[in-house]
Amino acid sequence: MLENIAVVLCRPKYSENVGSVARACVNMGCSRLIIAGGRNFNPKRAAPLATPKGMELLQGVELYPDLSEALKDFHQVFATTARVGGWRKGILNPWEAAHQIMDPEYSGFRTALVFGPEDTGLTNQEIDLCPRIICIPTTSRSWSLNISQAVLILLYECFKLVPTAKTRFVQPPDTPPATQDELRLLHHSIQEALLAIDFLQQENQDYFMLPLKRFLAKNRIMQHEFRLLMGICRQVDRLAKQIK
Repeated sequence: MLENIAVVLCRPKYSENVGSVARACVNMGCSRLIIAGGRNFNPKRAAPLATPKGMELLQGVELYPDLSEALKDFHQVFATTARVGGWRKGILNPWEAAHQIMDPEYSGFRTALVFGPEDTGLTNQEIDLCPRIICIPTTSRSWSLNISQAVLILLYECFKLVPTAKTRFVQPPDTPPATQDELRLLHHSIQEALLAIDFLQQENQDYFMLPLKRFLAKNRIMQHEFRLLMGICRQVDRLAKQIK
């Protein structure tokens, strides 16, 4: 689904994090993972964090000696950074970047999302290789993210722009909405129950039911909810008659 996007990990420090990144990529349909200048990358240590779903991607990871070599064939390059200010201007947030990446006009463009090492982030020289910069907003007290979290956030923003016909089907509600006839019956049953407990008075019952009907109309009442409310009304009416 994100076939034109590659995640590029520049000098990753921990092999386990590479495994977690592979899993995040598979979750969002990103099928290309690159390591630039890897520091003793160990696939065996990465594998448990990749889980079986991420193993195929992990086994096909591309290795390059440095970031410049890794980016040479891409049309668009976005660097991620937590450090802002100075000459790092024109910084995008994740959703702004996603709209640029997923713009239909650039659908055939190969795009690289570059993530720096966990301990230091990308250097100024590495940032200079990336025309666009992304920063993920966080609270000011805790702005450091695990690299797999950062990858997942950016890929998810792109994934949200994939046509829903191509994404995993989400099971619809268990029951269909209540019909208008059923809603009228529900309104009548609620009104009768409220009259039975003297919440409504005979002379103004229709008037005071109006705001309740508007309240119910704010939410789409499903069939199972309709049956639940009808059962409550019947029980209220039954108990009110016993008391009287």
